[in-house]
Amino acid sequence: MNTILITGCSSGFGLETARTFLERGWRVVATMRGPRSDLLAPSDRLSILPLDVTDHDSIDRAVAAAGPVDALVNNAGVGLLNALEGVSMDAAREVFETNTLGTIAMTRAVLPQFRARRAGVVVNVTSSVTQRPLHLLSVYTASKAAVNAFTESLALELEPFGIRARLVIPGRAPETAFGANARARMGMDIPEAYAAVAAKVFAGIQQADGDLTRSSDVAEAVWRAVTDPSCPMRLPAGADAVAWAKAS
Repeated sequence: MNTILITGCSSGFGLETARTFLERGWRVVATMRGPRSDLLAPSDRLSILPLDVTDHDSIDRAVAAAGPVDALVNNAGVGLLNALEGVSMDAAREVFETNTLGTIAMTRAVLPQFRARRAGVVVNVTSSVTQRPLHLLSVYTASKAAVNAFTESLALELEPFGIRARLVIPGRAPETAFGANARARMGMDIPEAYAAVAAKVFAGIQQADGDLTRSSDVAEAVWRAVTDPSCPMRLPAGADAVAWAKAS
């Protein structure tokens, strides 16, 4: 039976991805900072483990408890929407520690077992904001763009060992709790000098229409990235992400 380890399963993309792989017969190791047993239907193929991707000891414990895995999905992340002058260096470091260094640390932790078996898949979930410049997202975009570059270079060095690395690039997903969590966690103290810019950004978000991204879109893209060796390096997930990818 194939096993997948997914980070950031408490809500949104990670939770839906865990459901999808469970429904399709995989053993799932669903990790989250604060484990909750009520989020997923009980199954003898499900393990729920605590994991903080910014804590090396937490990573070591989770990987050891998970046992052998066939695929790793780095989905855990935090958001940040603010002008650079409104971002403290502590906040910037926190974004990079989770989104970028957390992804690198998790990948590094599973590679020895993948390399020993000469098989395995790493799927890194980033964001369509990396496809074009946007207001108030400089730090967040940088953290995700770094993962794009990391993954594409990593794929080259892992290929001789039969290990694949792929990117899933979601669009905007209002249905998830990601935005609310980001505001609660990082704050929204936008400097007055950028108030006019921020007002336009927020107005645009509220007026956005058309097809956006659903968690199921991301779960399906991750499924393809894991199970289809012929899939491209970058998989946009969601109608808006697909449209941006075509336009870029």
